[in-house]
Amino acid sequence: NRPVSVDDIPPERPVAFLCAEYGIHRSLPIYSGGLGVLAGDILKESSDRALPLVGVGLMYAQGAFHQRLDPAGWQHDYWMDSDPEGLPAALVTDHDGRPLTVTVRIYERDVVVQVWRVDIGRIPLYLLDSNRPENSVVDRWITARLYVGDRGTRLAQYALLGIGGIRALRAMGYDPSVVHLNEGHAALAALELAREEVAAGSSFDEAVASARSRTVFTTHTPVAAGNEAYSPDQIEGVLGRLAGEIGVDLSRLMALGREDPDDEEAPIGMTVLGLRVSRAANGVSDLHGRVARQMWRPLYAGSAEEDVPIGHVTNGVHLPSWMALPMRELLDRHLGAGWEERAHDPATWARVDDIPDEELWEVRCAMRADLVTYLRERSAIDRLARGEPSEYVAAGMAGFHPDALTLGFARRVATYKRVYLLTLDPDRAIRLLELPEAPQLVLAGKAHPQDDEAKAVLASLFRLKWAPHVAERVAYVEDYDLSVAARLVRGCDVWVNLPRPPLEASGTSGMKNALNGGLNLSVLDGWWAEAFDGTNGWGIEPEVGPPPEEQDGRDAMAFYELMEKEVVPLFNERDSQGIPRGWIRLVKSSLRSVGPRFVASRMMADYLRTTYRSS
Repeated sequence: NRPVSVDDIPPERPVAFLCAEYGIHRSLPIYSGGLGVLAGDILKESSDRALPLVGVGLMYAQGAFHQRLDPAGWQHDYWMDSDPEGLPAALVTDHDGRPLTVTVRIYERDVVVQVWRVDIGRIPLYLLDSNRPENSVVDRWITARLYVGDRGTRLAQYALLGIGGIRALRAMGYDPSVVHLNEGHAALAALELAREEVAAGSSFDEAVASARSRTVFTTHTPVAAGNEAYSPDQIEGVLGRLAGEIGVDLSRLMALGREDPDDEEAPIGMTVLGLRVSRAANGVSDLHGRVARQMWRPLYAGSAEEDVPIGHVTNGVHLPSWMALPMRELLDRHLGAGWEERAHDPATWARVDDIPDEELWEVRCAMRADLVTYLRERSAIDRLARGEPSEYVAAGMAGFHPDALTLGFARRVATYKRVYLLTLDPDRAIRLLELPEAPQLVLAGKAHPQDDEAKAVLASLFRLKWAPHVAERVAYVEDYDLSVAARLVRGCDVWVNLPRPPLEASGTSGMKNALNGGLNLSVLDGWWAEAFDGTNGWGIEPEVGPPPEEQDGRDAMAFYELMEKEVVPLFNERDSQGIPRGWIRLVKSSLRSVGPRFVASRMMADYLRTTYRSS
């Protein structure tokens, strides 16, 4: 096998990238969290590189849910209809000018889907939509909401994405050279490829082998909830006809998705299926690759852990989308013309050391001040909407200061993300806010509508809202989305991440903050485990194995210790010119080390060099 370059992928046989969500822009609300934002960055970077690639997803009528908190911090969920006619999308039509449609048999019903096209630069993104007059109300609902709570509907979504996605590509004349399944949601696509081979005269085993020869798979999480599995009865509803068309007993298809293929009572896992039908598979960081090899070793009987065929391509972020203009202008002046095109080359970032400390600090102060201006207004709006007392609203408007150390903790609210560690020791947390040069903290993130445990974690943060200095130094920004994320990663001085190891597969928000001159303080999990070098931020050594309560206490203590003894003093240690020289040294080291290794241009080069290789 030889590496693949952009020129080796013919435009008439592009990579087909299948994903359940895409975070392109807030105007296209078909994303929920990090998976979608990463998928959006992959499409944007592919456009920049002129990589022949097409995206396939679903057009959700209501998209992801929105969040509103009440005064007690309890999350209330609501959805808003999105009219595709008002989105940056065009309906794909056939030669007669009628909407192009394909049909997928689901639960003994023929579901008709139409296709919308969104152009992401050079890259077409095709979104399947079941809101068609031929369909029943129930079937129109299949593409209504992203990650809908009902498991039967969610499985129907995955059938449309995988089976319908391949059929839609065929109807538009595409013959992909590589089909990239971005998480298990799209795994059924490989079975549709196999069905085509059987129809052309191949045996079942030959058809599966052929499908595997051009399918690649990325797994994004070791968390059980992210590796969905379904009962045989549920799977029969979406694969019954497909099995007949392939000419095999349904049990043979189901065996591809069972950890033990011979256990006919076992559930069928989407991740298991994705791994079994792919020629190459990868995790999304070096550590996650190791965790995935250990986790899925039972699928490869007799293999030593190091021989399990799951590699890694560490995530990266699309630099033009996430780096603020002031930082880009600063680097334009000091890194040389065309530096963004060379961002994955460490030599490009070596000249960061030559940037005058005063210039870098001025840019960081301006970006922090922009964030503070936003937070003052946004916190007032959110607090007024929650019905908070006027003095609490006023405190938020007056309290945030443009010169104060600003911490950010913003991500999906899930128990393993452990936002509750910030207040695990309430007295210690309050003492941080009482320091003479106290930091200020901005929080954001949404819990899944059905995750009451995560909602309770979020509400627990609000128990301290009347403690001294909380009202003026802590803000929770509601309804976290791409636009909020961009503001936070650009303006925060420190990005905090406290996942329970080893459950953070990668994470990308810390990369975005680092590209904007922020510093990371994180448990050494996910991407930070390979990025941290002792000179570019702060790391909390993971300890996997102790009881969760013991692990929580240890990691919370480490966070408080770092804040009190290192982070706050270093930020506020100024010379006669008012410059925190020690802090700027860390910022420069962070830019040098994170810049070349965690941008999307490096990530896509890795996919070309490893995963998208010819068979």
